[in-house]
Amino acid sequence: MAYKIPRTEIDNCKERHDLKQSGIYFLFEVSDQTGDNVVYIGQARSRKNGEGILNRLQEHKRNPEKDYWTETIVFTTSNNSFGPTEISYLENRFCKLATETNRYLVKNGNDPTLGNITEEKESEMEEFVDYANDLF
Repeated sequence: MAYKIPRTEIDNCKERHDLKQSGIYFLFEVSDQTGDNVVYIGQARSRKNGEGILNRLQEHKRNPEKDYWTETIVFTTSNNSFGPTEISYLENRFCKLATETNRYLVKNGNDPTLGNITEEKESEMEEFVDYANDLF
């Protein structure tokens, strides 16, 4: 599942149960100084309190150091099937792809870990990456 959400509409997504799951998100902006397209790529895990991606986006929205982004794209599943290994793998792959394509300045402060993933799961995640790339 994929969602494109303007920053100004984040608070209107509280009833979206699928946004309370685990997933990957992209925070986008255009730099005021350089005009460059900038992206921050993150992951959010479903928490025991029922919070996940939406809660993480609200944290970014409240953080004065992360007030730069104007919209987000979120990827999750319909059945909350992303575990820590899957979202770590996806965060790593999307950061590498964003850096390699040179289409965005990647704003992540650290290099996400690839994680320890089976060959079967890697194949499944690469299908997800291909699907997501078709959306961009």
